[in-house]
This record gives sequence, structure tokens and C-alpha cells, in this order.
Amino acid sequence: MLIPSIDLKNGRVVQLIQGNQLAIESNDLESWIRRFERFQKVQLIDLDAAMDSGNNDSLVRQVATRLPCRIGGGIRSVARAQEVLNYGGRAVIVSSALFRDGRPDVAFARSLADAIGVERVIGAVDSRDGRVVIRGWTEPVEVTAADAVSVLERYCGEFLYTHVDREGLMAGTDMEAIRQVAAATSRRVTAAGGITTRAEINALDAEGIDAVVGMAIYTGTLAIEND
Repeated sequence: MLIPSIDLKNGRVVQLIQGNQLAIESNDLESWIRRFERFQKVQLIDLDAAMDSGNNDSLVRQVATRLPCRIGGGIRSVARAQEVLNYGGRAVIVSSALFRDGRPDVAFARSLADAIGVERVIGAVDSRDGRVVIRGWTEPVEVTAADAVSVLERYCGEFLYTHVDREGLMAGTDMEAIRQVAAATSRRVTAAGGITTRAEINALDAEGIDAVVGMAIYTGTLAIEND
């Protein structure tokens, strides 16, 4: 399944290369909402909240009331997860809060799953240079994505694996790295990071893995009109 993404920063829809270099910026959120309204799932990320530099809550509410969103960015507490779900989110994407002292934080993961339900927790295991990275992809921890999902799967209904090394580069993703993560858990895995072509999406779908696509859609490289 193709899952389009909406990333928010400074009140605008953006696409970044490697998480820090601005490539695309748009003030027309409404047009993207309309383009994505036929999709079963949409990924909505508040990049300012992820970097602890503010938030785009008003825009998050606007999108979440109209699209079937999984929402991420700065969700570091049970209270914040519940707040975002109350905006209309179907699930929350949690990253940094799932790790403490360089390892998976099982206690927090358990408390979050108990509070909102395992099925509404998507654990983000973003990877750069073979290790999980947190805090807006700026801080590496001591585990691989495959290790992390095997520890956290009791408390996450799904995992989002982003191959940061390829993020925004429009050069294809790392299929083998994605497969290694999927093989390490019985939970569903959604992949992101460099996915550019229909062939990649179809190959992942054949293995039961969903594909989040951003840059390829926003540049027009990947047509979505027939999805």
C-alpha cells in the first residue's frame, strides 16, 4: 500500500533532504489534503514538534479531521499521544520516547500501549549508518532497527522503518535493510526513505510491507492519480 506523507514545518508543507535540507515548501495545505483524500492512510509529521522547536497543532487538527492520519512528531508522553488522537488521528508514531540511555525504553512503551491501545502505537525505528537515530535523526542509539523491533513488538501494533541514508535523495531505497527489519518482527512494517518508483512500492507490497512516499510525489516523479 502506498501511504502519502505530509510533513509540516513553520506552518508550511515541506519536503526535506536527509531531514535538514529544505527542498520543497508549499503554503497550499488544502490542495494536498484534496489530493490525498482517496487514500486509506496518510502519514502526518510535525517536524517542528519533532525538533522541539514549536508545533503546528492547528494544521495537524485541520488535516486529521479530514484524512485518515497516523500522526508523528514530538510525541513524548502518554498525554501528548492522547491529545493527538483527540485531534482525529487514527494512530500515533512514536520515536525518541521509545528509547532511553541508548536502549529501547520498554517501561514507556508498555505505559503508552496500556493507555491508548497497542493497535494505535506505531514505533518509529529510523536508521542511519546501521543504527537507530532519534531526536529528528540527530542522535544515534546503540541498537539496530531490527534489534529494536524485536524488543518493542509487544507494545507496538506496527513499526515505521525509515532508511535515513536514502531519505529525500530520490535514488531508491534499501530493500534488503527493510526486509531485515520486517523479518525481525511479527508486526506489520511500513517503510520509508528514498522510495521513488512504482516498482519499489509493488515489490514491498508483495511482501506485506507498506510504503510511505514523500519527495517522489511532491516533485511529480511518481504519479498518484490512479491510486
